[in-house]
Amino acid sequence: MTDPLAEPARPIATLAPPRLPRVSAAIDGAAMRRVAQEFEAVFLAQMLKPMFADAEAEAPFGGGPAEEIWRSVQLDEIAKSITRSGGIGLASAVERELVRLQSQTEEAGR
Repeated sequence: MTDPLAEPARPIATLAPPRLPRVSAAIDGAAMRRVAQEFEAVFLAQMLKPMFADAEAEAPFGGGPAEEIWRSVQLDEIAKSITRSGGIGLASAVERELVRLQSQTEEAGR
C-alpha cells in the first residue's frame, strides 16, 4: 500500500462561479430588501430569546412543549414587528452589502 502523502499533489480543477439570472433592478432590489429584513428579524428573535428564557407561564395555562413552541412563534412575530417598524438598522446594512456584492459579481462577469 502506498502512502497518499508521498504522492505529488494533483491540481484541483477550477470551476467557474455560477451565473446569476438577469432580473430587473426593481425586482432585484425588492428581493434584496426582503431578504435583508428577514435576516434582521431572525437576528432579533435570537437576541430576544434570552429575555424570555426565565419567564414562566402560570397554571393552569402554562408549561409543557406547547408553551415552548408558542414562545418561539411569539418571539418570531415580535422580531418581525420590530423589523417592519424600522428595526435596528441591520437590514439596511445587509442590503447595502448585498448590492455591493452583486455589482462586483456583475462587473466580474463582463
